[in-house]
Amino acid sequence: MKLRLFAFLAAAAFIMPNFTSAEIAVQSGDKIAFLGDSITAGGWGNPAGYVRLVIAGLEANGVHAEPVPAGIGGHKSDQMLARLDKDVLSKKPQWMTLSCGVNDVWHGPRGVPLDDAMAKSGTYDENVAARGTYQKNITAIINQAMSAGVKPVMLTATVIHENLNSKENGLLAPYNDFLRKLAKEKNVPMADLFAMFAERIKKEDKPNIKVLTSDGVHMNGEGNKLMAIGVLKAFGLNAAELTKAKASWPALEGAAAEFAKKQAEARAKATAEKAKAAPAPKK
Repeated sequence: MKLRLFAFLAAAAFIMPNFTSAEIAVQSGDKIAFLGDSITAGGWGNPAGYVRLVIAGLEANGVHAEPVPAGIGGHKSDQMLARLDKDVLSKKPQWMTLSCGVNDVWHGPRGVPLDDAMAKSGTYDENVAARGTYQKNITAIINQAMSAGVKPVMLTATVIHENLNSKENGLLAPYNDFLRKLAKEKNVPMADLFAMFAERIKKEDKPNIKVLTSDGVHMNGEGNKLMAIGVLKAFGLNAAELTKAKASWPALEGAAAEFAKKQAEARAKATAEKAKAAPAPKK
């Protein structure tokens, strides 16, 4: 009896599909909208920004997706909600990544409170009611996207200063907790970028050096790569597929270095021309 049972299980192992193996959720021809703030704008504007790395990583795995850049510097959740239809839904993407929360916290009195209780705390300016709350704004963005047939991928907000014990990161924590909870409730993929950043910062243990950002908030090369890895994992890429994705990035990093060089040369030229045009000081 035991031999027959073993034989049956062995045979079943060959004929039963492997339901544990994940597949890349994005398909060739899909559009991916990237909704966010200056971090997302830089993720597209920088030749090696995370948005471009995601698209290149998918391409390296045979998935040819079309990006829909929708990042605007300084934007908070209320502003993203206000432009959702124009910048995302009207483009009819199949997917939308949502990166939002840094400015809602970082802008202090001009920020967006987490909920109604926080809105009544007295720490915000006189226009706080018009901005609504982060919970309501984000929930509306996700609901409207899903109603339009767009599949969201939620990203936790990245660090505000690479000091994980900073006041700003403490204020940001309940915003990210809400995102994690909402992602589970809506059953949508999530890239927990804050957790990934925290793990990397702790591992590096370089308190006086910017490991992932250029200024404590906006991404440097390593930060862009870590964001891209998080998004690609949320899209279902496995370890082997991520290795393929990473192999496509050096070409983009080379283009980014050349771009930065030309920008520096242009700034130096503009400074020199300005100094040349300035009137000579009177003797």
